[in-house]
Amino acid sequence: MKNNKNGKKNGKKNKNIEINDKPDNAYEFGDICENGNARGIMGAFREMRAFLLLWLTQSLSGLGSAMTSYALVIWSYTQEGSALMTALLMVSSYTPYVLLSIFAGALSDKWNKKLTMLVCDTLAAATTVAMLILLLNGRLRIWHLYLINGLNGLMNTVQQPASEVAVTKLLPKKYYQQVGGLRYLSSALNSIMTPIIATAVLGIAGMGAVVAFDLCTFGIAFLTLAFWIRIPQDAEAAQEQEKEKLWASAKKGLAYLREQKGILGLILFLAAINLVASVYNAAFPAMMLSREGGSEKAMGLVNAVIGMATLAGSVFASVVKAPKSRVRVICNCLLLSMSSENFFLALGRTPVVWCIGGFLGWIAIPLMSANLDALMRLHVPEQMQGRVYSVRNSLQFFTIPIGYFLGGFLVDQVFEPIMAVQKAGSVLTRLFGSGKGSGAAFLFFVIAFAGIGVCLYFRRNRHIWELERGE
Repeated sequence: MKNNKNGKKNGKKNKNIEINDKPDNAYEFGDICENGNARGIMGAFREMRAFLLLWLTQSLSGLGSAMTSYALVIWSYTQEGSALMTALLMVSSYTPYVLLSIFAGALSDKWNKKLTMLVCDTLAAATTVAMLILLLNGRLRIWHLYLINGLNGLMNTVQQPASEVAVTKLLPKKYYQQVGGLRYLSSALNSIMTPIIATAVLGIAGMGAVVAFDLCTFGIAFLTLAFWIRIPQDAEAAQEQEKEKLWASAKKGLAYLREQKGILGLILFLAAINLVASVYNAAFPAMMLSREGGSEKAMGLVNAVIGMATLAGSVFASVVKAPKSRVRVICNCLLLSMSSENFFLALGRTPVVWCIGGFLGWIAIPLMSANLDALMRLHVPEQMQGRVYSVRNSLQFFTIPIGYFLGGFLVDQVFEPIMAVQKAGSVLTRLFGSGKGSGAAFLFFVIAFAGIGVCLYFRRNRHIWELERGE
């Protein structure tokens, strides 16, 4: 899955940037909405034109990738009937990302950002073509998907830091928060549309049509980036970085984070949240596809509601003014998410209750992400972003493959067996029901408390709160 469906980084000594600084003549979307300033709206769109074009086409490509991923999750679970086997799809995708990100960021800072993105996207599309050929010939096996996801993960490892730096180069600083909201907006729309379109295309034309749509959207995004978007290059900085050895370049990102304890604290906070969230992601299909009241339609409905919640939150995050305390917003948004959705999924018995949980769990995430994105961009010097972002990726995302594996293992080997031996009328069956899927519901109940504990623990980290004063 390109997510990515899912914080960012820092570099050399920072210029003294206050988080809420804004030039007197700078337009922000919040100001525009309040004052109805048409000239300001047009000026903002002109300044953001290159980014918006990149964002729109990449979002369309993301929809195609999300549809393929959604269809493959259903395919793999129906083929194997195992939460662990399905979760390993994401483990294989994230493992190269985590292991090689430090070096990928150093390479990204040396290489041409646009060319890096084009080459990585092309190689990822080639793996999709290979998967389609295997599928059409009836030879597709789940181990093929593990290999393909691993190769895609490798491409994403190199592309992601280049993409982050490209966004920084394309945008004036005053739009950083709005961009965080817009990027979640595309994720929200994809979440709404993916289960609807993917299910319809699967039912009418099969998996081959889903993959073909993915490849078409890739072509649109590739041609747009290749011929209509110019990403500025800092020739002097690039020459300096080319002279650096790879390990020395990567060490600079590590050294920066050792000095910037507030940024490191945020990264570790998100790493812990990602562990809980990936356990959730591993257990989600197992519960939705097998629990009483669950089905492909139920899973699609809950995913669509999550998408609508994310859409609403993205619109809000895109127009709201910068808060006085970004750190407080991040902490409160994550606490709301962790303390609501998992309980509704665990204790609910109908899609309506699960939808309410999904809405509460995701409505505040875009606002959290927008403020996290702004904090990171404001604290990381542009010439160091590729290296620091990639170190961030390794530290913040190494918990994701662990969480997916742990979630699949716990569902299959621990919680489902526990629920299978429960007698009718026991406390656990009254809370979580019986039959396949009840163990996944029990796991959701447990990780709800884990998520709350993570939020309360990191809320007390003084280094994170020091970020409020800027650098």
